[in-house]
Amino acid sequence: MVQDIDTDAGPLTGLRVLDFTRVLSGPFCTALLGDLGAHIIKVEPPQGDDYRAIGPMRDGHSALFSVVNRNKQSLVLDLKQPEAVALVHQLVAEVDIVVENFRPGVADKLGIGYGQLSSLNPRLVYTSISGFGQDGPASPRPAYDIVIQAMSGIMESTGFPDGPPTLVGEAISDVISGLFASWGTLAALLGRDRSGQGTHVDAAMFDTTLSFTVTAVARYLFTGQDTRRVGNRHPLSAPFGAYRAKDGYFVLAILNNKLFAQFAQIIDRDDLVRDARFASDEQRSRHEPLLRSAIESWAASRTVAEVVGRFEEGAIPAAPIWTVRQALNSDQARHRKLLWDTDDPRLPGLRLPHQPIRFSAWDTRPTRPAPDLGADTDTILHSLLGLSLDKIAALRDLGAFGR
Repeated sequence: MVQDIDTDAGPLTGLRVLDFTRVLSGPFCTALLGDLGAHIIKVEPPQGDDYRAIGPMRDGHSALFSVVNRNKQSLVLDLKQPEAVALVHQLVAEVDIVVENFRPGVADKLGIGYGQLSSLNPRLVYTSISGFGQDGPASPRPAYDIVIQAMSGIMESTGFPDGPPTLVGEAISDVISGLFASWGTLAALLGRDRSGQGTHVDAAMFDTTLSFTVTAVARYLFTGQDTRRVGNRHPLSAPFGAYRAKDGYFVLAILNNKLFAQFAQIIDRDDLVRDARFASDEQRSRHEPLLRSAIESWAASRTVAEVVGRFEEGAIPAAPIWTVRQALNSDQARHRKLLWDTDDPRLPGLRLPHQPIRFSAWDTRPTRPAPDLGADTDTILHSLLGLSLDKIAALRDLGAFGR
């Protein structure tokens, strides 16, 4: 049975997105747009997004797919069939945004590239997410998060001085590129509203991850020095890092002389303030091992909770080191509603994340679960293109939705 397309109020309500993305970077981009009310039509091949089969799994459903494909509808099209491509060309007239993360050149071969679709809808904002961008000597290369972490300097600057380059414990390049892509898409929409003309947004994982390494880039530009691994401390400031207490580790962040004086008083080491080796942030960073020794000697007889409590009383930024479980279930995360109870009969008790920005003019929209493969094919084609059920059935017989 064909149902009306659901739209809830949000700052992007009324915008339609044709989403050809799969795996992580692109789906994360469109999930952020969907969280804010955009109508996301996820176009999948007959076999579905690869992430549907990637664990961890629960009752046959992928955790990763569920998280980054919330608030979307699923339309199955076999883009190898001309009837399916013809449907895309019709849908483009009804949408504001197209997002794809094929390797450069693939969308053109399929007949859904920027040039082909913008000629049908000149106001279209068309966002491409790829490993190295749409041009340049590396653009044809395949890219995964680990490849971009390796080539952007992130891995070389992560880890301990006597250890190997280390992956960040999250698919950070995928997430960063998806975040930048959503930002670029919205900037392009604002420009379109002023000029009446759409544009091609080119977001590269390499570019966006390199732009993310602000401290490393700043250091190189002003000193010519490359990044170096410094372990669990800030590469430029001190004391600014993770330190050991009696029962675990805590973090401490001191960035100016006033805070340093307050810190020295708390650990009963006023002599540190009078020591020329600690007279500035740059000097403190140079002599960080001495500060680490002083801090850990003081903290050795105290629990993490006692240490953090003392520093917080003295208005010094400090914190325990939490697991993801502790962070998501903290009073602060619950108050900010970073996870939403999501009604999904397939997965009872499901909780899903939501984009984290709040707006005074709009309430946060409840999160809707990720769709089953092709669940909305008939609804979308009927509601947006006005196709009859007989016509949809005929297209199905022709193989437009796969065989």
